[in-house]
Amino acid sequence: MADVVVYDHLINERLLDLAPPEALRVSAGKSIGRRDMTQDRINAILVEHALAGRTVARLKGGDPLVFGRGAEEAGFLRGRGVPFEIVPGVTAGVGATACAGIPVTSRDVASAVAFVTGHRAPSPGAPNSSAAIDWSALARFPGTLVFYMSVTQLPDVTRALIEGGKPPETPAAMIESGATPFQRVVEGELATIADRAREAQVHPPGLLVVGEVAARRAGLAWYEARPLFGRRIVVTRPREEAARGATALERMGAEVLIAPTVEILPVADFGPLDAAIGRLDGYDWLVFTSVNGVDRFFERLLALGKDLRALGRVKLAAIGATTAEALGRFHLRADLVPPSFRSESLAEELVKVAAGTRILLARADRGRTVLQDELRRVAEVDQVAVYRNADAESIPERVLSRLEEGSIDWITLTSPAIATRLHALLSPEARARVGREAKLAAISPVTTAAARALGWEVAVEAAAHTWEGLVEALVAHVADGRVSG
Repeated sequence: MADVVVYDHLINERLLDLAPPEALRVSAGKSIGRRDMTQDRINAILVEHALAGRTVARLKGGDPLVFGRGAEEAGFLRGRGVPFEIVPGVTAGVGATACAGIPVTSRDVASAVAFVTGHRAPSPGAPNSSAAIDWSALARFPGTLVFYMSVTQLPDVTRALIEGGKPPETPAAMIESGATPFQRVVEGELATIADRAREAQVHPPGLLVVGEVAARRAGLAWYEARPLFGRRIVVTRPREEAARGATALERMGAEVLIAPTVEILPVADFGPLDAAIGRLDGYDWLVFTSVNGVDRFFERLLALGKDLRALGRVKLAAIGATTAEALGRFHLRADLVPPSFRSESLAEELVKVAAGTRILLARADRGRTVLQDELRRVAEVDQVAVYRNADAESIPERVLSRLEEGSIDWITLTSPAIATRLHALLSPEARARVGREAKLAAISPVTTAAARALGWEVAVEAAAHTWEGLVEALVAHVADGRVSG
């Protein structure tokens, strides 16, 4: 695991969450008009931390050896006796074009592809250098041309190709922010693409594709067609849950920002939980109200040197399908799962079959008491905390600033406690935008009621009160908006 992560500004910041929480994160981005640090400084930082005995990850977008200065940095390390390894990546000329629906080769029109840096485009009247590109040769190249870093030099690139003999009507496309939720593709011909990109206000990072393959996009475009493409969504669940839940949204094309409002922590005193595990054979039902409850309960059971035989004859109840699936990871099957993912529904179903029994509720240290209250009318009930819910002290500054500036589309709420804590953590400017520019998607009627009590309107409520149900409701709402729009 990395002790230090030195990352470029084009990488997806969610990748930084994969590093250990205690790892040092160093921004080393360089782009037009922006330089967090010089290349010499980057080299020095890599060597400094490596020679101090730390494991350093140099995180770059694309492939480090394709216009990425990876070879320069590796050579600098080698010269100072620092061992390294290179992990190949997917370069933008292949990855971004695929996401744009443009094949860089095609059997019938392009059997070759050339990757070229747009930084070396000739300015009118400028002398050639020893590293100058042979534009006449490129113009005659019998395949696809892919120009990196070409936005600012686009007029010069297209002019040089046309002057070198490339037909002005050659299909061309400009890909902005390829393979991200902000991807845009401007199409045209070699003679017109610069003007079209300027009119569309295309900004770096951008990739220019020149060749017959650029005309294939109409039949192959898929990336922007994903149901949540370009939507900016804040996930407020606890960090581990948020990371799992974000994956589904990202696969649908959304930009996900994680802003946990509560944290999942071990219980402060394992005594009551250990005692409950020690007398499992005295219970008829063991009831779980969350995936976290399942994971933490069995984590502790195994830590005590026990195994699944400790469950004996006890029956298992799970509040919903996701919690039941968590039991399945321990090769257990829930005996009861209510039709609705709500404490009221679980209580209703248990009352039917568990009257006169002994029940153990394994749950968080805080939350609604409706399940316990209802079951105690008909059964003997013990409740034990298997994990703690702690309020987050703040939300990431990046998320807060995005909310304040109005560049968030959706916020997901998965419990009343999360809604309440989010309200407390936001600045007045951000709070005023919630429910308006930043629409709310709630997992259940109870969560909706909590949000409305805070003065926030809820745009979407899940029919099935699970994370999957919330995502489905959000997708359906966005699709309806596109149709009506």
